[in-house]
Amino acid sequence: MGFPVNRPRRLRRNETMRRLVRENHLRVEDLVYPLFVTQGQGFRKEIESMPGVAQLSVGLAVEEAQKAAELGIPAVILFGIPAYKDETGSSAWAEDEAVQRAVREIKKTVPQLLVITDVCLCEYTSHGHCGLLQGQEVANDPTLELLARTALSHARAGADIVAPSDMMDGRVAAIRTMLDHHGYQDVAIMSYAVKYASAYYGPFREVAESAPQFGDRKAYQMDPANSREALKEVALDLEEGADIVMVKPALAYMDIIRQVKDAVVVPVAAYNVSGEYAMIKAAARLGWIDEKRIVLETMLGFKRAGADIILTYHALDVAKWLKEGY
Repeated sequence: MGFPVNRPRRLRRNETMRRLVRENHLRVEDLVYPLFVTQGQGFRKEIESMPGVAQLSVGLAVEEAQKAAELGIPAVILFGIPAYKDETGSSAWAEDEAVQRAVREIKKTVPQLLVITDVCLCEYTSHGHCGLLQGQEVANDPTLELLARTALSHARAGADIVAPSDMMDGRVAAIRTMLDHHGYQDVAIMSYAVKYASAYYGPFREVAESAPQFGDRKAYQMDPANSREALKEVALDLEEGADIVMVKPALAYMDIIRQVKDAVVVPVAAYNVSGEYAMIKAAARLGWIDEKRIVLETMLGFKRAGADIILTYHALDVAKWLKEGY
């Protein structure tokens, strides 16, 4: 009887051996922690569909940012729930709105922590769409000025990175031009370059109060059936000055993460979105899965696909598990 000469199992015999030959590694430095900030003091509104996620007043958001920094997480990304909404989303660039205040307070309290700000109008418009309306269509070019104005207000507050998520054509160039013109050449742009019109965003729209009041976002977010188009979007954003490009969602789009990673020489981010988070939390609550193992395996999947940066609501838990040694 012949025996195999090549035995892959030799390198799987124990944990020390597996660690020695491991191809991909998940690090706390890979993580970005999303926070949802709103007005008020001592205000916390838990989100039923996203256990562990809440709308937070600025002071509580600063405390969460401190927790992230203490665990070694390098960055947070801020989303705002404004005091008022109108047709143009004018509260998005108001200097005293929650995001701008939170940026200032976090940078004052935890200066070493990178602060990223989401740049979009959907949370701020009364109609819930990501730009100005002409009839029932989102007008691309008139929206660019408002996005750039919003990004500038974030930079003035102290943001390290602005992250446009609206999917308007030309918005990276508009933001880069606005920032540079006002002396913020060092503020980086992390573009939601590949953002699909996905059903995985449902719980986010609850916490961000950003559901469109009519229609959907398929006319400006990407068709889930397309992959080559993703590379076109990435190339355009890089030409316009993006420093980091993002794929969103992550779990059902690992093939896109890999294609983007192979095509570019800038950092690639993946957003582990609300629906992905909610599914794991729900199944874990019912005892159907081992939450820790599933989450860590999912994060490693994003890394294996090519993500350099992972935006995830699991960030605090992942950071704790990594410190414990998984």
